[in-house]
Amino acid sequence: MQPGDTALVEQYLEHVRVEKRLAQRTVELYALDLQKLGQLADEAGVELLRVQAAHVRRWVAQMHGSGRSGRGIALILSGWRGFYAWLGRLGRVGSNPVQDVRAPKSPRPLPKALGVDDAMQLAEHHDDQADPVLEARDAAIVELLYGCGLRVGELVGLDAQASAGARGWVDVQAAEAHVLGKGSKRRTVPIGRKAVQALEHWLAARPGLAGQDPALFIGRGGRRLSAQAIWLRLRQRSLRAGLATPVHPHMLRHSFASHVLQSSGDLRAVQELLGHANIATTQVYTRLDFQHLAAAYDAAHPRAQRKSKG
Repeated sequence: MQPGDTALVEQYLEHVRVEKRLAQRTVELYALDLQKLGQLADEAGVELLRVQAAHVRRWVAQMHGSGRSGRGIALILSGWRGFYAWLGRLGRVGSNPVQDVRAPKSPRPLPKALGVDDAMQLAEHHDDQADPVLEARDAAIVELLYGCGLRVGELVGLDAQASAGARGWVDVQAAEAHVLGKGSKRRTVPIGRKAVQALEHWLAARPGLAGQDPALFIGRGGRRLSAQAIWLRLRQRSLRAGLATPVHPHMLRHSFASHVLQSSGDLRAVQELLGHANIATTQVYTRLDFQHLAAAYDAAHPRAQRKSKG
């Protein structure tokens, strides 16, 4: 980096450290991004004050071609954009060369879902050494998450019965869960037979925990369980059940969607059950379904198991 460019970068970093009061780690990341900018500018034989949008687009293409993710490039561009916006306020550049440059889109990662066997292993796990009341509660939590595809926030918001101020509730007799989803949208989700049985068992044991909280799932103190507590309990339960990967609530939601789609092929029904406003959000599970079919083909089809000659 040329001496004049180095001075500009140091002034900017001092600005974000002192005037914007950014965290030290953020300042360090900005410094790395601007070091990269200086390196690329040097290779192109251009000073930082003379960088044009064409340079930036070329550098984005180079970073993408070298394997850097779209998200990583977007973060770098954000740092560069802030630097040139600051130079513009100082009157050092006429326009921001990064303003209209965007990073390549990264492919949307597939949601992590359990295989059917692993999901059944978790659902059927029973810990004889655990407190029977807590064991009944945790078993019901797993059955509702996997059997209904609920978000953890929807699960946490459920009450044991309907009331005027309830965010959501379960109707065991009707085998339905009434949940308040994203955007304050309500939906009714059917509860399967196994989940109904688990709920009945838990509701019979629930008075063993003190407290008058109307929440369906409560802790030892009788208060509504938090999402964090459910994450922790599910992680511990999945490890005790012998699963190789710790399970979190959203993984069970993904598993529910993937397994229903594999069995029914009805994307619209899965959309309704999950409470997705847009079918495009649900379509990601078709990619999971295809992966499942491809794996089955590779494992079973004679033409997928040809041995190489030679």
